[in-house]
Amino acid sequence: MAGEPDFWNHTQDGLAVLSAPDLFRIYKLQRPVHELAIAADSFHTKPLLRILQSADRYQVLGLSRGAIKLFEGNRDALDEIDLEPDVPRTITDALGERLTEPHQTVSSYGGVGGSSGAMRHGHGGKSDEIDKDMEKFFRAIDRSILEHHSRPSGLPLMLAALTEHHSVFRKVSQNPFLMKEGINIHPDAVSIDELRERAWRIVEPQYLSRLNQLVEDFTQAKPSGLAGDEVAQVSMAALSGRVSTLLIEAEREVPGHIDAATGQVELADLSRPHIDDLLDDLGQLVLDRGGQVVVVPTERMPTETGAAAIYRY
Repeated sequence: MAGEPDFWNHTQDGLAVLSAPDLFRIYKLQRPVHELAIAADSFHTKPLLRILQSADRYQVLGLSRGAIKLFEGNRDALDEIDLEPDVPRTITDALGERLTEPHQTVSSYGGVGGSSGAMRHGHGGKSDEIDKDMEKFFRAIDRSILEHHSRPSGLPLMLAALTEHHSVFRKVSQNPFLMKEGINIHPDAVSIDELRERAWRIVEPQYLSRLNQLVEDFTQAKPSGLAGDEVAQVSMAALSGRVSTLLIEAEREVPGHIDAATGQVELADLSRPHIDDLLDDLGQLVLDRGGQVVVVPTERMPTETGAAAIYRY
């Protein structure tokens, strides 16, 4: 890796490298991570969990009359992601021979704030057919994004498009992950940083609301024994599949080991071989048994132990 300049010239904010005798994986991360090297009998994945399981993640569908882009981000970063192969990129990809006039070009130009002007080049006054093509295109995009991106990720989807395209897309959309709020602007009319800022202004209230609800659920469940924050106790509950939701403090590390067979917790020093972060192991244990893990900023954690579990029973 050290001798590959192309790799280092196209990095994101963070980097994770996982290595074992029969495996080597590199992950470019949207968030900075503090420098850490761990040798143990399991991979240290909490920084990756923070990217994948944090409550502030979302996707943005950049939609114009003839093409789409898909972005994924959080409060800190927004990056265009590769579409799955079966997702059409353009109206021609989506409609093929069903396109009213394949040689006809349609362009929409949008300025900052969503101002627009449409310029059609064609023959015979085909505007009605063009509008029907656009609706068919939006319907095909909606189906493909739902199947290949929204359902697999479970992330809220925000629409960035001209105002008139919002109404058409929302009329045909069957995507339950599509947010009511959107960005009324042509996705190519602003920089990706501005697009992220606009998206986060919409996502942040929902993010805070979700975290507040999780904390409230934990607080209400704890007096009746349906929640816990002691790592040893939570470990045993996780092993038996009782943990439905686990909140993990993002920046905290608790050196130790969980016996995956018994759930017993051993506190130890990270410098010892086979020792990882207990919170990391706990998160993996919950995920393996069908629970959800949410990595939470320190200031919003409801406990001092680094963990807060809500039990199924």
